[in-house]
Amino acid sequence: QVQLVESGGGLVQPGGSLRLSCAASGSRFSIYVMGWYRQAPGKQRELVAGISSSGHTNYGDSVKGRFTISRDNAKNTVYLQMNSLKPEDTAVYYCNVVDGPPYSWGQGTQVTVSS
Repeated sequence: QVQLVESGGGLVQPGGSLRLSCAASGSRFSIYVMGWYRQAPGKQRELVAGISSSGHTNYGDSVKGRFTISRDNAKNTVYLQMNSLKPEDTAVYYCNVVDGPPYSWGQGTQVTVSS
């Protein structure tokens, strides 16, 4: 059973930056496209960025140019560098598989952008 553990969230002012990490147990991590999702209060969970095993990336329009997703397959870890944060980026952020059956969702990490 793969476990996903997200970390790195916090409270940041508009325009600030955060770097999220997602550590995954299990040996099959590297074969999947992995993604960062977020869920704001009262809204559905949405995919904001994805990265293939070879490093090809895709981003949602709302974060393009501000967020950067990366991965270290040797460490079974996915990262999300978030710059120029906006209040509308406030949400709980999760990582999970994009192109296959999802793993059990982790607890997520809260990102709050507020002055």
